[in-house]
Amino acid sequence: MADTWIKFCGCSAWSEVEMAISAGADAFGMIFAPSPRQISFEAAQRIAEQLSGPIQPVAVFVNPARGEVRAVRELFPSALVQFSGNESPEFVADYGERAIKAIHVDESGGGGVAEAAGEFPYALLLLDARHGDLAGGTGKVFPWQHAVAIAQQRRTIVAGGLTAGNVAACVRSVHPFGVDVRSGIETNGRKDLAKMRAFVAAVRAA
Repeated sequence: MADTWIKFCGCSAWSEVEMAISAGADAFGMIFAPSPRQISFEAAQRIAEQLSGPIQPVAVFVNPARGEVRAVRELFPSALVQFSGNESPEFVADYGERAIKAIHVDESGGGGVAEAAGEFPYALLLLDARHGDLAGGTGKVFPWQHAVAIAQQRRTIVAGGLTAGNVAACVRSVHPFGVDVRSGIETNGRKDLAKMRAFVAAVRAA
């Protein structure tokens, strides 16, 4: 069985990408949408100039214009493209297997998670906790049992409130393709190398 794919989201400077590489993450996310960790295009350019090695860039958008996505993909030709808004199935399908589509899960597991997933048959799925109108980064955990059936059928990433303390339980419960973390590897809103390393160690041990 392949190792669980690990994405560290909300990297907004090269120093944080270096930390992700040092900790052993498989991917790093850059948020090109309103967020406490939103990255500027200029900062993304500086990362692109220094990036090398196997770590995978992921560009995170919320209801973007096509030109915005195109500009970022020109910087990072190998990037996956994550859509965390209300993008249409047709819009997401244009990016083929490079697309990640976020689907938000509420406490009850309702809200048509399976139906929503079915609208994006070619995308890599990312399941995150629903919290009001927020597009992600809530730091909230959703009931993982709502992800099990989908993860058995499709490559699925679990996000939402993961930390070094609970991610192993998530991996053992869901057996996801990957896990995605932002606030769980931060201290006072900044990336914390010790927490990053502890998170990777917990996933690998699971």
